Amino acid sequence: MIDNVNPEDILFIDIETVPVAPEFDGLGTAMQQLWDKKTRASREDGVSAADVYEKAGIYAEFGKIICISAGFFNGPLFRLKSVYGDDEKSLLTEFAGMLSKWASRKDPYLCAHNGKEFDFPYLSRRMVINRIRIPDILNSAGKKPWEIKHLDTMELWKFGEYRHFTSLALLAEVFGIPTPKDDIDGSMVSTVYWKDRDTARIVKYCEKDVLTVARVMMRFMGRETISDDRVESLTRLG
Repeated sequence: MIDNVNPEDILFIDIETVPVAPEFDGLGTAMQQLWDKKTRASREDGVSAADVYEKAGIYAEFGKIICISAGFFNGPLFRLKSVYGDDEKSLLTEFAGMLSKWASRKDPYLCAHNGKEFDFPYLSRRMVINRIRIPDILNSAGKKPWEIKHLDTMELWKFGEYRHFTSLALLAEVFGIPTPKDDIDGSMVSTVYWKDRDTARIVKYCEKDVLTVARVMMRFMGRETISDDRVESLTRLG
């Protein structure tokens, strides 16, 4: 499939998510009960719903998106652009506009690591929740498999092995690609957001993930890697 794909037609993306409230007690009664029911089967004896609330951000029903980073080739440069902030509806609206513009290309694709299981459906679900129309390039509902222009570096690494899971950090390591986890990793994002209030740190981490996904994809495509001097961030922090 990727043999016929032009790297300049790929928009590489990554999202960062956190629980919708900083603490379990911040949820309404109904949502507390639903979280308890959601996690009951996976919790060990003596572990409460509140004890595992830090994991709520991975579920679109109990989390929200605080940063979306995208990367794309522009001539010799690989450019990064992020939308971020506390207002999820605003950043999703801006990103939906970005996707609509990207879809105007002749043969556009989206790419993420584990995107088919996480990033793409999470974005779609949160757009529905926020009453935002899902851009056609993101929306997979009702489409035939060959009509969905989604690439997934984790799926490519499976080589048909359905159960195999490999993190982006591990894939980067075995490929000799600089790790994106040299500052924080996904398990720390909620704390950095809700307690440290350091969104800029999260944006930088998210953009590193996007760059790493692109470098991994270049390896799959047998192309030259993206050197640091070719990377440019268009994101204004502050």
